[in-house]
Amino acid sequence: MAANLLLQRISSSRMDLTPKARLIGDYILNNPRKVIFMTTRELSRAARVSEATVIRFVNQLGYKGYGDFLQELRDIIDTELTLIDRVGLTDMKAPESERFRRVVYSEIDNLKQLHESLDLDKVNRAVELLRDRSAVYVVGSRLSYTFAYYLGWSLTKIRTKVHILRGSDSTCIDFLTIAPEESLVVIFATTRYPNELIRLGKLAKRLGQTLLVITDGALCPLIPFADLSIIAPSRHIPLIGSPTTLSCLINLLVVELAARCGADLKLHQEKLEKVYLENDVLFNLR
Repeated sequence: MAANLLLQRISSSRMDLTPKARLIGDYILNNPRKVIFMTTRELSRAARVSEATVIRFVNQLGYKGYGDFLQELRDIIDTELTLIDRVGLTDMKAPESERFRRVVYSEIDNLKQLHESLDLDKVNRAVELLRDRSAVYVVGSRLSYTFAYYLGWSLTKIRTKVHILRGSDSTCIDFLTIAPEESLVVIFATTRYPNELIRLGKLAKRLGQTLLVITDGALCPLIPFADLSIIAPSRHIPLIGSPTTLSCLINLLVVELAARCGADLKLHQEKLEKVYLENDVLFNLR
């Protein structure tokens, strides 16, 4: 599996490593789920080597720093964990206040990771596609449908010809096949990456549609088919799913798009507000 490339690389290079580096490699291979929660100091103590040896080890594997190495290892574990495994990683016997603190601080860490790693050039290109393409089809499945609906619903408040599709519905194939030229297909894919979304990504590629993939990990199997991909990574492995980084990215895309629509945005929203009022759609104090 592609997800195991890092561990295979460590295993295959084992004989080329120094004896101390070999201790680190062996510890990682035997305890990958423990390592994703370790600092350099904790890993060095566990492997009985110096912190400097840990840094040299990850550099030798081709990573700029320990954080990059840890993120890829984290993505591997996240992709392969079952629901039962995830519960096992969560201390369900901890006091309620401790679980609350852990959830909140995990999401804060995730937002910090997004702030540090987000490629703003890719965000800019995504906003241009969302603005300029004749139609936008936003697709998600299972957990990722939540984000597809959120972005799609938000886009309808900014521009016309936005379609929200559920990946598990086979009519997605119909809609993408008859989509007009110059359409943009946006697929949200979150671990553990439903196969139906992979099939739709391949279809969009075959049809020549412009494909934007928004995902939570660099191991997402749709990235090879994408014309543009944006990763909103998390530092922590969630029990079910973590909405924070992807929701924040969606907000950024929507705000940037609205800022670039000029007078057209006001006309579009005035039309919507008129319809809301005429049809008594929203609660009004007056």
